[in-house]
Amino acid sequence: MSLAEPLAPSAADIAVLPSDLAPRIGARANIGLVVLATDQTIEYEFRNLITAPGVALYEARLHNDFDITSETLRAIGPRIAPSTDLILPGLDLDVVAFGCTSATMVLGEDYVFGEIRKARPSIACTTPVTGALAALKALNAGRIAMLTPYSPQITAGMADYFSRCGVEVGACATFDRRDDRDAACISVESIVAGAERLAEQAPGIEAIFVSCTSLRVAEVVRRIEASTGLPVTSSNHAMAWHALRLAGIDDAEPAAGRLFERGLA
Repeated sequence: MSLAEPLAPSAADIAVLPSDLAPRIGARANIGLVVLATDQTIEYEFRNLITAPGVALYEARLHNDFDITSETLRAIGPRIAPSTDLILPGLDLDVVAFGCTSATMVLGEDYVFGEIRKARPSIACTTPVTGALAALKALNAGRIAMLTPYSPQITAGMADYFSRCGVEVGACATFDRRDDRDAACISVESIVAGAERLAEQAPGIEAIFVSCTSLRVAEVVRRIEASTGLPVTSSNHAMAWHALRLAGIDDAEPAAGRLFERGLA
């Protein structure tokens, strides 16, 4: 057989077939999420929290260093707009969420919003800090306990940021895991125990906030709420709720904890 001969008969040419265009997966809302390159948790939690029908989630990753320091967090700033620009270019989004709590604190919410809007002018934006502050307002919690994986210095800075935003941090504690890859592996049981200990030792607390998108908290929010009697939220939990509410999705999700039964205050 000649090398020029086909190995099989040519496929039949059936020409162009008719097709209909259906509504997009996100017929009710489309949420964009900027994720740190090292984050192992946020997408997992968002997909378990954003379950309302007709709501779609789309992500892009952003380079960051493993070590969590003020300097490495500031370096993230100029990378936000290019990463946002990778999320469904040419198609509408309803909200863009930026997935780093400590970088938001170091850079400032307005800076983060400005970078997102370079790629998506006028879009609704949220961050873990923005979502947490909105969540605590919805929960009517003005005095909180804060649990983090950060260095004591960054944890103190976070507590100060919340205080300047009108939320008193009555107690805080940290696991002091400065490598983001390690923070993602802090066990759920450690987080539960840490939250319960804060609740026991901080009288007058009105809510517990667990900071850092790398920590797995969403799956145990109701468990901690049951054991402490307090509303609980976290970076991912609060930001997912806030993104939904900003997008006009008000579906109650009691299985996700008290916050997911509330609207924006």
